[in-house]
Amino acid sequence: MRKFGLLIGALLAMASQPVMAQMDASIKLNEVMASNGASLQDEYGQRHAWVEIENLSHSTYNIRGMYLTTDRSVLDRNMSVPERQKRMSQIPNGDERTNLSGRQHIVFYLGSQPNLGALHLITPVDAARPVWLALYNGNATQLIDSVTVPVLAENQSFARIANNGTAQDWEVKSADRVTPGISNITTVSESKVEKFKREDPYGIGMSVMAMGIVFFCLALLWIVFTLFGMLMRNMEAAKKVAHQQPMKPITKTVEKTIEVGHKTGVMLKEGLDTKGIDREVYLAVIGLALRQYEDDIHDVESGVITIKPKDTGWDDEYSQMTHLHEAFIPASHNAPSIPKNPELH
Repeated sequence: MRKFGLLIGALLAMASQPVMAQMDASIKLNEVMASNGASLQDEYGQRHAWVEIENLSHSTYNIRGMYLTTDRSVLDRNMSVPERQKRMSQIPNGDERTNLSGRQHIVFYLGSQPNLGALHLITPVDAARPVWLALYNGNATQLIDSVTVPVLAENQSFARIANNGTAQDWEVKSADRVTPGISNITTVSESKVEKFKREDPYGIGMSVMAMGIVFFCLALLWIVFTLFGMLMRNMEAAKKVAHQQPMKPITKTVEKTIEVGHKTGVMLKEGLDTKGIDREVYLAVIGLALRQYEDDIHDVESGVITIKPKDTGWDDEYSQMTHLHEAFIPASHNAPSIPKNPELH
């Protein structure tokens, strides 16, 4: 049973090695400053060379127990682990700041004294020569990350801008672009007013711009009023020409219109006394108007039917025959006379 437990423990330790190696690979050297004259200060107001480490993953990882070194001799594979550890500076335990969350940064002071704080390491840095800086795991056997920092001017830094594993991943940053403790690729928002103040501290550009705007407005007003004056002068000249030489077609049209209107007014006003209306036509119009008036009056009936007596002479032939018969028949045999129809009222 004891042997079985040892076997399980060994298997778990072996399985955890790739996981730990993967976690170590997310820890990277991010920015280095070898000559610090006006940059970051420690708790005591002193300035040291410094190195920034970043956790590239989104998981929390504690870097306590890892090693930093600037001694290339540790690359010797035949060197023993204790000897390698003597040439390195170990990140101390017991400081919560070494527990890096995802995308977090931490800055260590180099060439300092560990008794000044947990972030102070004894790792030496020579700013006059290129510096090789390496980060090892807690066993001092696995190289996690390394970079060769070129000779930099004071307050310049050497910063990672990509993570492709090439020399082009790093660049030299000027003193005003150094970013200890934050991401190296940072977009700093600056208002237009602040940018103008920074680029024109004495206001010369503002004065030139203001004067230029004023002169531009004055020139624009001069152009507008000049064009307006030319337009008015041309309009006055056109009016004079129109009064001196009026256009004949328009004049004839106006005259013809006036003449026709005058004739029409005369005909309507004077009627038969003028030659504009023919007498017969005038009488015919009057007759048609009277006829229309009579027809309109006749068409209006009262609704009462009146029968008037009228002798039509329809029995004249009967009278003639009676007279002839009386001439041949005796008086005694005279037929009684037929009375005429009474008149109906």
